[in-house]
Parts: sequence; structure tokens; C-alpha cells
Amino acid sequence: MNKFNNISWDEYFMGIASLSALRSKDPNTKVGACIVDDDNKVVSIGYNGMPKGLDESQLSWNKGEGLDSKYLYVCHAEFNAILNTRNGSALKGCRLYVTLFPCNECAKACIQVGIKEVIYMENKYDGTIPIQSSKKMFELAGIKVRKFVGSQLKELVNEKL
Repeated sequence: MNKFNNISWDEYFMGIASLSALRSKDPNTKVGACIVDDDNKVVSIGYNGMPKGLDESQLSWNKGEGLDSKYLYVCHAEFNAILNTRNGSALKGCRLYVTLFPCNECAKACIQVGIKEVIYMENKYDGTIPIQSSKKMFELAGIKVRKFVGSQLKELVNEKL
């Protein structure tokens, strides 16, 4: 909190990403993302889910193998946030707030649209090859990456309500 007793921009935008994650139907990993411009305006939001228009009852939310694996079908939150913009060039120079560190595929999408900074809440897959490659690509692209540091969002929201 600051002298005005309001939350920081980081807490605000990570809060939006966290609330967006609650829209996910994934029973194991709910992820949300919020993209913000230099004027602290929300440009786009997203959460992990199946591609729109598909009959989700025909697809698996399991971690299974082969065609029964959700990993073949789910669009990640940051990918959806990028796709949800009306104008991809509007993302150049923006910040991405995401509740889970981006995978290598989402890192490529962030680089392609010009995201300048990634702020993440947790990195439960740290050390895996996809995350190592994400970090390497972000570094090569000059994208700043930092872990979210702030109040516990649940406590903060409960306190304010």
C-alpha cells in the first residue's frame, strides 16, 4: 500500500489476471493474463481454455496421453490475451501480467507482438526445457522478466471489501 492506501499498479493488474484465471474450466491449472500499455490502460485479457466454437465435451481436460491430453487443445492465457486484441500492433511496448510463467510457445508469441516486459506470479515448471527456452528467448529479445512482488491478493481483496 502507498500513502493513499490504494493498491499498486502491479497488484491491480495481477489482480485482473488472477480474476481472469477463474474463468478457466481447467480442473488443475487456471491461468489468467492481462496486457497493459504504458499509460496503464488494459489492452487485453485472457485465460486458458479450449479454442472458441469447439464442442468442449468432445475434448479432454485430462493430462492423459495421445489424443486424450488437454495439452494438445488448450490455448494458454497469454496466447488468448494476444489473440483477443483487435490490433496486434497495439501490443508493441506493452507489459504482460500472467499468473503462470509463459511456456516457450507463448514466449514466441510475446516476442512477435512486441511485449516489452513479463510479470509473472508463479513458475511451477521452472527448470523444465520449455521454461528454460522461454527464459533464453526473452533474454535474447531484450524482454524484461520479473516475479510479481506484492500483497497477497486474496487478503487484499478481502480487506478492501
